[in-house]
Amino acid sequence: MNGYHFTFAGADFIALGSGALLWPEQDALILADLHLGKSERMARRGGSLLPPFETRDTLLRLQTVIKTAGARRLFLLGDVFDDDTARETLEASDAALWQQVTRQSDCCILAGNHDPSGADEVTLDGIALRHIAARGPDISGHYHPKARLGNVARTAFLIGQEHLILPAFGTFTGGLFVTDPVLASLADKGVAVMTGLRPIAFPLGARRARHRIGHR
Repeated sequence: MNGYHFTFAGADFIALGSGALLWPEQDALILADLHLGKSERMARRGGSLLPPFETRDTLLRLQTVIKTAGARRLFLLGDVFDDDTARETLEASDAALWQQVTRQSDCCILAGNHDPSGADEVTLDGIALRHIAARGPDISGHYHPKARLGNVARTAFLIGQEHLILPAFGTFTGGLFVTDPVLASLADKGVAVMTGLRPIAFPLGARRARHRIGHR
C-alpha cells in the first residue's frame, strides 16, 4: 500500500497520506482526533463559525480510508467527538453515517480530553495506544502535529524513539508544528512525515535518520 513504511518499537507500520496509521501485522487501522461536531460546539459556545459540513467530510474520509486499507480492526485514539454534547447532537444523517462507519470493522474507541468516556489505553504487542503520550513505547494523538517544508505546511506524523504521535484526522483541526518545544521533547531527533498524496518524510534534530518513502 502506498505510504511511508517504517519500524517503531520493533513493529512495522505504514503512515498513510490520509493521516491514518496502518499496522499490518495487527490488521489494525489507527487514527486520532476526529473532533466530530467541532463546528456545532464552537457555534454553541460563541466561538468562530466554521463550515457546517466538517463532520460529514471527516466521516466520509474515514469511510474511504477503512475501505481502502481493508483492516479488520479500527482504533480511535480519543477526541473522537469535540465534546459530549457534540456526540449527542449529531444530525441524523451524520449519526447514521457514524454508525455505518464504526460497523465496518471491529472498532475500539479510547478516551480523550474532549470526550473522556472509554478506555484510557490498550496495549498491542507491547505498544500502548492512548490519547496523550506518556510512558513509551506508545502511539498517541492529542497534539495535532504539523510540519512545514518551504511554503507548504501539512499535518504530520511524528516518529520518535519512544513515542509515535499521529496527526489529527478531523477537518478544521489546528495543531502544533513539530518544532514546538513540547513535541521536540517527545521526539528529539525523530522523523516527521507530512501527509498528502505522497507522504514526505524528513529527519528532525541533528541526527540524519535513515527512513525512506515506501511504496507497495
